[in-house]
Amino acid sequence: MPIPPTMDELLADLVKRIESGEFSPGSQIPSTRELSDHYDLSHSTIHRAVAKLREQGVLVGRPGRGVFVAER
Repeated sequence: MPIPPTMDELLADLVKRIESGEFSPGSQIPSTRELSDHYDLSHSTIHRAVAKLREQGVLVGRPGRGVFVAER
């Protein structure tokens, strides 16, 4: 079984996926559950990573709609 990524590795991978266009500006990112399953990490770890990227302006939350990649 592979080792789950560290927080830094998780953040780097999410940013890489955004920069590669996998998650394009304005698009909704996968749900916490989907990201948790993909990375084999707890929901709270995913929430912390998403919150950090929101603080950095990489992601934006839209109440009632989800989390989206920020328009650059």
